[in-house]
Amino acid sequence: MYARPTTSALVNAKATTKLSQVAFILTSNVPSPSTYVKPCACNHFSRRLDYSNRRNFASTSRRSLKEYFPAPRDNVNIKVTPPAWHHPVYSEQQMRDIKVAHRETKNWQDWIAIALVRLFRFGSDIAMGYSHPTQEAKEKGSWLGLAKIKSWIGPSPMTERKWLVRFLFLESVAGVPGMVAGSVRHLHSLRRLNRDNGWIETLLEEAYNERMHLLTFMKLAEPGWFMKTMIIGAQGVFYNGFFLSYLMAPRICHRFVGYLEEEAVLTYTRAIEDIEAGKLPKWQKLQAPEIAVRYWNMPEGHRTMRDLLLYVRADEAKHREVNHTLGNLEQKIDPNPFVSEYEDPSKPHPSKGIENIKSTGWERREVI
Repeated sequence: MYARPTTSALVNAKATTKLSQVAFILTSNVPSPSTYVKPCACNHFSRRLDYSNRRNFASTSRRSLKEYFPAPRDNVNIKVTPPAWHHPVYSEQQMRDIKVAHRETKNWQDWIAIALVRLFRFGSDIAMGYSHPTQEAKEKGSWLGLAKIKSWIGPSPMTERKWLVRFLFLESVAGVPGMVAGSVRHLHSLRRLNRDNGWIETLLEEAYNERMHLLTFMKLAEPGWFMKTMIIGAQGVFYNGFFLSYLMAPRICHRFVGYLEEEAVLTYTRAIEDIEAGKLPKWQKLQAPEIAVRYWNMPEGHRTMRDLLLYVRADEAKHREVNHTLGNLEQKIDPNPFVSEYEDPSKPHPSKGIENIKSTGWERREVI
């Protein structure tokens, strides 16, 4: 029996960052291939995976956080697959100008839409433990009819984990309406043998954008089995319910999505305010995932978590404008004003960007 040669290195708790350098120096100075690094002073050294590319915060432990969206295997000829829809460029000032807004109800269709949103909001708040104890939240809670119930439960501060749970669930549901509406209108166009006047592309692009939000947040946290079960259940119910509803009353469905996006803008505004107030310390210097940097073309120096939420909130504000506007139009005959060319381009009009964004939507007389 031969004893393996060992080299001992005294490593204290404050020198863990230098441990890899110590190991390299020791092993490189000893020619024997069977050299080992043996720690002493009761500090155990073990080789760990490099987590430098991990996020600073995740809802699961670092060891169990797996890499989502790995590169395809045996991919020899294809270098990269660019997105089908390129995101419009937002300026810093345009994103900061996004405000919380609410379109007043004007008819029974609006009342149905907003009642459904209140019900959906109530259920999701309870399921995800959402609570935001601010004066503005209390006012909104009173408007939603939830103030008393929330006061019984008691306020619970929103943490980074709670915000991510809320983002993941909401974005998994938010990608459904655009896809459903686009597919229904596509089938209508085929069955009626006529054009759709540009609605399908905008609706599918909205669904794609919401899915990119979800993929971005999945780079920050891996949902557990309970969240996955909730997503499957919510998607199964919501997809089929929205499909049947859009067949019967597409205008109410667009108004419903418009009110739903109002709540999304409010949610992201609160999260941004929490970051700016220092209530989410783990997100103060957290950098946005690479998938977000590429999709939004985020410039250097503006790639923090706060910047990411500004982009996402601007997208939600755009969806709010689009669906409130589509809810004001004649569903079968009016063209899509967001992809149309206008007689007077100098006059403010709907567009794919947010330069002329109108929070409560454009009225039909303004665009048709």
